[in-house]
Parts: sequence; C-alpha cells; structure tokens
Amino acid sequence: MMDKIFKFVEEKLLPPMAKFAEIRYLRAIRDGIISVMPVIMIGSFFILIALFPVPAWKALVADHVATLMIPFRLTTGLMSVYAAYGMGYALAKTYDMDGISGGVLSMSAFLLTAYPQPGMTAAGDALGNVIPMTGLDGSGMFTAILTMIFAVEVLRFCKEKNITIKMPPQVPKSVSRSFEALIPGFIIIVSVWFITHFLGFNINEALLQLFSPLVKIAGNTYIGVIIPVLFISLLWASGVHGYSIIGSIFRPVWAVLMAENMMAVANGGVAQNIGTEGLIGLFVAIGGAGGTLAMAILFTRAKSTYLKQIGRLSIIPGIFNINEPIIFGAPVVLNPILAIPFILGPVITASTAYFAMKMDWVSRISVDMPFTVPAPISGFLATGGDWRGTVLVLFNLVLLLLIYAPFVKAYDKKMLEQEQAGVEL
Repeated sequence: MMDKIFKFVEEKLLPPMAKFAEIRYLRAIRDGIISVMPVIMIGSFFILIALFPVPAWKALVADHVATLMIPFRLTTGLMSVYAAYGMGYALAKTYDMDGISGGVLSMSAFLLTAYPQPGMTAAGDALGNVIPMTGLDGSGMFTAILTMIFAVEVLRFCKEKNITIKMPPQVPKSVSRSFEALIPGFIIIVSVWFITHFLGFNINEALLQLFSPLVKIAGNTYIGVIIPVLFISLLWASGVHGYSIIGSIFRPVWAVLMAENMMAVANGGVAQNIGTEGLIGLFVAIGGAGGTLAMAILFTRAKSTYLKQIGRLSIIPGIFNINEPIIFGAPVVLNPILAIPFILGPVITASTAYFAMKMDWVSRISVDMPFTVPAPISGFLATGGDWRGTVLVLFNLVLLLLIYAPFVKAYDKKMLEQEQAGVEL
C-alpha cells in the first residue's frame, strides 16, 4: 500500500508541484518573505513584552505600552514594505539584473498604492502629509507581490529592448545602474500613480476582496489547515523537502493571516486566524516535519543498536525542531513502516490543535516564533503567554508518542533481526 502511495507521489504528484514551486515568481516571493522573517519575529516579541498576561507585569509597564509597541509597529507593521524590496531584489537577480534597482523600484511601486493624508498631533498641530500604516503590514502582501512583479518586469522589458540611458564605461557601476533605472522607474511610478491616484482605484482593497475566500479557507477552516500539513508530510516521506515546496505556495497567505492576528492583539483585540504557519511549526510538527521528536524519544529505548544511536544523535536537534538527522538516518524517506505515522501523526495533531483553538480552549497564535524554539516553551510564547498553549503542545507530543510507538516497535524488531543476522545496515 505504502509503495503505491510513494509511487503516486513520486510520479504523479511531485513533478507538477515541484515545477509549480520553482516558478520564478514563487521563488522570489518565498525568498523575499523569508528575508523579512527575522525583523517580523523580533518585532512580534514586543507584543509579548508589552501585553504579557501577568497582572503585576501589566501594571509595571502600563505607562510604557505605547513606547514598547514602537518596534512592533515599525517592523511587523511595515512587513509588506520590507517584503516588496526583498521580493523585488530576488526576482531581479533571477533575471541577472541589478537586485538593488529591482528592490527599490518594487518598494516604490508598492508605496505608491498608499494614500497620503494630512496628519495632526494629539495637540492638534499639523504634521504635514502622513501615510497611514493600514495596508503596509501583512494585509498589503498581495499588493506588494503584484507591484513587485510589475516593477521588475518593466525593468526587464526596458533592459531587453534597450530602453535605458547608457552611461560611458568610465562611469562607476553604481551611478550607471541608477541612470539605467531612470526610464523604467518613470514608467513604473507614473503607471501606479495614474491607476491609484488619478483613476482612484484602490489596488489593495481590490486584491483583499479577490483573495479573501482563499485567506478565510486557509486561516479558519479544517481543510485549510490539513491540506498543507498532509502534503508536507507526503513529500518528505517521498524524499522531497516538503516544507520548501508547500511553503513556497502557502507562505504569502500565512503572512497575511499572521499579520492580522498580531495587529488585532496589538490593537487590544483577540487573534482570530487559526491556520498560521506557526500552528504547523509549533503545535503540529513537534520536532520537525512529521512530529519526529516522538520518534527520536522512542528510538532511545530501542533494542536495535543502530536505532538507539540514531535516537541519541537526533533527540537534541529534534528538541530544536531540526529533524534531518532522523529523517535520513532512520530513514523515514521511502520507509513504509515509519512513513505511516510520519504522515498520520501530523494530521491528528493538526486536528487537535485546530479544534482546540476553534473552541477557544487555547489562544490563537499572535507572536511569530523562530522554528528552533523548543516545545513546550514555544506554545506558551506563541500564544501570547497562554499556559494552555503549553498544555496543547505536550498533549500533541503524547499523541505522537502513542501513534509512533507500534510502528517504531515493529521497525525496531526488524532492525534487530538484521543486526543479529549480521546484515549490513
């Protein structure tokens, strides 16, 4: 049965998904958003610091909340601005063009979709024109992607058709690149300005309405949570980096969902979206894809000398959600015995995590955590200091131990027999 599944994944499922994930635009989106993740993670920690749910701490920082939230608002609150630059840089590099020009023009095009307004201080003094931050956070990610593609493609077109200002060879390259970007930059800026401010077409609102069904399905439905979890495990079990492929497809949506949660909490509300990237990384795949921390723990109790060594080598990296040693050491890849719990376990833990948050038994994720933060600390911090997040992580870890146990026992028996028979592993 598992051989048929592996064959189906390898022959039918993997080729189109791998080709789709390697589309130039998707690679640029993936690389651009990933480049912004450190800033987002650092910024989101300030939500936890400012709003940590302990009465004594709240009283201590009550007069400084606005100041503590500044790093969050200027990092996560401007997520799409940074992403527009990163994605534009990445896409331009795939065309062997200047990455800086691609990034700057993409960011400029994105900012032109905003609407400057007269600003006032609390005392009523004029500030001049200001750009509202609404739409510059994760909610503007789809607009950032669209304007990035437009800007870089215009830059590429002008370069291919030689519609640029050429400077003499003696001119420094940095200056020459600036002049080369003048004509495409003019086309980009005038085009976006004309659409947004002359025609009055709000690109961001239109894209949010267009993609709102997808965001709702991915963020707050059971099927939207299960599909990426299932495919990540299936691809890994077939020998392909499932998270790399599935993440390329889902990450823009995950970014929007997470930004909405963080902004809601930062503004005094409650996070609403369930299906964020953190749900998979922190509550479902405990120890890495497939929830392999449970497997590493069980391996340390194996009778097989080989599996016991793999377990001991894998358990420390597994605590920090790094599981390549056990995936390729056990191995899990193309292993019919271990692939079953590797695929089944995350589906079950995703179900418990989804329904626990759907029923409001556990707060939804509002702090973007590095994937290396070990369980169960990650569950507590990611949910904004909700102790029930820790309980959910531990509960899912126990579930994974129970799911893996019979399969590990069967595999251990097989490996022990081979060792006793002198079969080279």
